[in-house]
Amino acid sequence: MPEAVIFNYQNKIHTVSFTQLKAMLPIKLKNGECKLVIWGRREKENSEMPLGGWARLSAIKDEKNQRWNMYSPKPVKILIDKFMERDFEGKSCWYEVTKGKSIQGLLAQHGNEFRLYIVTIDPEDLTNCHYRWPHIITNTIKTT
Repeated sequence: MPEAVIFNYQNKIHTVSFTQLKAMLPIKLKNGECKLVIWGRREKENSEMPLGGWARLSAIKDEKNQRWNMYSPKPVKILIDKFMERDFEGKSCWYEVTKGKSIQGLLAQHGNEFRLYIVTIDPEDLTNCHYRWPHIITNTIKTT
């Protein structure tokens, strides 16, 4: 589950950590426009949105678990260049997102408030040293 990211927005390189207040990530809209959206919710923020900055793909797809349905979830592409994961030992590791791919995001809404959550999966590689991994997708999925 990425804890920090690096991305280019309006010709400026940004390094953003989830721990930053009002941390924002870039998403691509259907019309091709790129927009910054607040990344998840931190504990002390005044909001009704779910805590954290990540959403497990299995929880989103689970029909018995209605946690995300109440937030009108929409799949979006998060346009980042690199992301940081901590391994089992707490070591920070940076990974590049392959050109032509994005990280899948979940855009959640409560009233007039929007928050973005990084969609995560269990690593496919059993030798992977991370608990969760971002769901990396090709740039052909339908987005908001």
